[in-house]
This record gives sequence, structure tokens and C-alpha cells, in this order.
Amino acid sequence: MNIDQSKYTDLINQIGGLLQKGREQVAKSVNSILVQTYWLIGRHIVEFEQGGKEKAAYGTFLFEQLSKDLTRRYGKGFSRSNLLYMRKLYLYFPKSETLSNVLSWSHYFEILRSDNELEISFYAKQTEKENWSVRELKRQMKSMLFHRLALSKDKKSVLELSEQGQEIQKADDIFKDPYVLEFLNIPESHHFLESELEEKLITNLQHFLLELGKGFTFEKRQYRISISGKHFFVDLVFYHRILKCFVLIDLKRGEVTHQDVGQMNLYLNYFKKEVSTEGDNEPIGIVLGAAKDHVLVEYATESISNQLFVSKYQLYLPDKEQLENELNKLLEDDKT
Repeated sequence: MNIDQSKYTDLINQIGGLLQKGREQVAKSVNSILVQTYWLIGRHIVEFEQGGKEKAAYGTFLFEQLSKDLTRRYGKGFSRSNLLYMRKLYLYFPKSETLSNVLSWSHYFEILRSDNELEISFYAKQTEKENWSVRELKRQMKSMLFHRLALSKDKKSVLELSEQGQEIQKADDIFKDPYVLEFLNIPESHHFLESELEEKLITNLQHFLLELGKGFTFEKRQYRISISGKHFFVDLVFYHRILKCFVLIDLKRGEVTHQDVGQMNLYLNYFKKEVSTEGDNEPIGIVLGAAKDHVLVEYATESISNQLFVSKYQLYLPDKEQLENELNKLLEDDKT
């Protein structure tokens, strides 16, 4: 029997696509049911505590005993820590309809490691928006993404950030200070060249795109610009799908100078006139250095009409306690 190999291959691929889609839907359905079940378990625990005041008198004993009895009767999944997080899930999401049908229990388990209500809400929203894996979520929480974004806003904007996640509508919305590049594994004491930093970012492009945020697509490295017989090179060029514009990044090994700002301004003017096409918005420039002088940056950028930002990068994870103190101070100061 002769079979048309091309049509048969198409049949296999179509069946494979259906199976993959079906398995994904089953997995999502199982995850959603599991989260809802754990939320209900958490509610029963809280109601039991409140009804008999067990939380105050027998809290530790209750979870240890529950863990033993439920594991004995129903098997794995009922460790003391799991039960505590089920309870926490209900306390932080008291309305079941606010639970995401996209996030798995593993996502919620990571998010609930925080005790900050604003932070918990933000990571739940942002994970759903950007479809982060559990691994990506862990990295964003370790890099204190919420705090880094929040510290550039006022109290009202911080509350909006926690309730809605990061809304990208203008150039400021994609800007971070600092950018955390711990995934490059460059020791702080290592004296590296700008070309080495660029090479490592390209090698770890997937991680860098995660740090940059939603909407970035990589265009080119060392983008050549020729003006009056002189050649200039933009270190990294991206295109932002949401803002519909080019994003130029220039890397500096040391502190950003006013000459660096002027050079980026030249790049932006060139891109506006020579590279951007109909439908593109004005390009965005980010000068990324190991350090920056805020006063110098203020004077260097004051009369520039282009969308130009100066930021720091750091090769290690930020200090959690310091950022939390800074955010708490921001929210407290706003009250006065």
C-alpha cells in the first residue's frame, strides 16, 4: 500500500499538535483545581482556628498534627509548610475569584514567601501577564523587581503597580534603576572591558530580556552609524513591540559621563531621521553604567528633548532589607 509521505507527515503533525494542546489544557485544568482545593483547605483551617481560638493556643501543634493525620490518610502533599501556605493563600486571597486560573500552586507557593501584601499582589498579576515560569518568577523576586519599580513612583502609582502589575504605556514604564545582571556571574572585583560585558549579555540574552521586561525583541549588536565619514557603534539595539520604537543601549564600564549622554543623544537623532519608519514612535536611549552622578545626569539631560535615560547596573542581587526600608520610607513620607 502506497502512502503519500507528505500528507502522512502532516497527519502526524496535526495529531501531535492536538495531543500537545490537549495535554496543556489538562495540566491547566488540574493546576486550577489544585489551587482552588488548597484555597478551600486554607479556608477550613482559618475557620477552625477562629471558631475555637486554636491559632493562639495550639497553632504549632495544630499544623504538626494535621500534617501527620492528612499524610497518613491521603498521602503526600500535606507537609506542615504546605498547610501553612494553604492557610496563607486564603488569608491573602480571601475571594476565590481573585485567584488566577493560569498560576500553578508552585507559583503561589513562591509568591506567598513574601509577607508584603502589595508585593504579593504585584507578583501574582505580573506572573499572569508575562506568563513567567516558576524559575523566572523566582529570579524576579530575588532581584526585587517590585521594589525597584516601586521606588521610582509615588504612593498612588505604587498601589496601582501592586493592583495591576506593570502597565507599559510610555518610555518611563520600561526603565529600571538599577538593572540587576547577577546572571552574568562576573565577580565584583573583576576588571572587565565593555566588550566583555556586551559579549556576556549576548551569551545570556534570554536572561537579559527577562530583566529588560515585556515587549523587547533583540535587533542587533554594534549597530553601525555613519555620519560625515565618521563611524559610530551602538552597543545593543532592541525593538519594543508594545511601544513600537527602537531602544538603544550603550554600555559603560565605569561612571556615566556627560559625553556619554551627548553621544546617545546623537544616536537617537540619527535613528529618528534615518532608521525609524512610518508607524514607529521616537526611539528610546538608555546609557547603562556601573555608576552615575545624579547631579551630573540632571544637568546633562535637562535640555534634551529625546527619550534618554541614564541607569546603573549591578552584578549582584540587591539588598532586600535596604530596598524594603527605602520603600517603607517612601510610603510613610507620602502620608505626611
